[in-house]
Amino acid sequence: MDSIISKNYSKITKFEVSRETCNELESLISMIQKKNKEINIISRKNSDQGVIRQRHIVDSAQIIDFVDLNNNTTSDLGSGGGIPGLIIAILMKKLKNSMKIKLYEKSHHKCVFLKDVSEKLELNTEIIQKDIFKLRDIETGTIMSRAFKPMPIILDLVQKNFRKYKNIILFMGKSGRKILNETLKIWDLDYEEKKSLTNKDSFLLNIKNMEKLIKVDSSKIVKVFGVSDSNLKLIQSEFLTTITYRDDTIFIRGESEQVKSVFNTFKEIIYVLKNKS
Repeated sequence: MDSIISKNYSKITKFEVSRETCNELESLISMIQKKNKEINIISRKNSDQGVIRQRHIVDSAQIIDFVDLNNNTTSDLGSGGGIPGLIIAILMKKLKNSMKIKLYEKSHHKCVFLKDVSEKLELNTEIIQKDIFKLRDIETGTIMSRAFKPMPIILDLVQKNFRKYKNIILFMGKSGRKILNETLKIWDLDYEEKKSLTNKDSFLLNIKNMEKLIKVDSSKIVKVFGVSDSNLKLIQSEFLTTITYRDDTIFIRGESEQVKSVFNTFKEIIYVLKNKS
């Protein structure tokens, strides 16, 4: 293994990357380059070996610090060409071999590639060729997503389609700060950030808990909740949710479908009150 390659992989901080792991990551790069001539795995203008290593392999591998090792499954949403799913699966062979990486990807051609790589590198993966938006009651440990859908859509997807999960890892690019700030207007997030090892303008998000919220001025909350909280009591009873109010914000807790219904109900009430006034 030459010094340039070793220097790149030494950035992965969770554990010392073995020669065997480095070789498997390099094999993945070669398979990506080969398949990329047939289908669009990555951008063809960025398919140089060194660029793939830095921009995709190391960039994906840095989330290893956030993967929950107390669970036995990790899920990659919209896996595409297996970035980051395949990279994490390679690292897990040494870190926790029993960890199954579930790769959700609806493209047949990309799933064929994911299966081929998994077989050749003997990875503990499960390739699920289905539309993740049509699945329900999914259970997993860590959820990861890279270059799949915008952050608000990912959060809605997780809330609606996952019954149980531990945390969500998102890759935030150059506009990530703006996206995060906009998202925080409708979500209360318990999260931590990690500066990207590969791009000074990027960062990682590790979301541990989330609640959907609605901003309502204190002068209007009586009208929204109703006289003697009549609206609030009815909504909580109907949708089996817990609704609280503090700092001009309505917080909604409960099962994902119910939370979404309550959120939309309050939005309709606020819309009616606004237009009525």
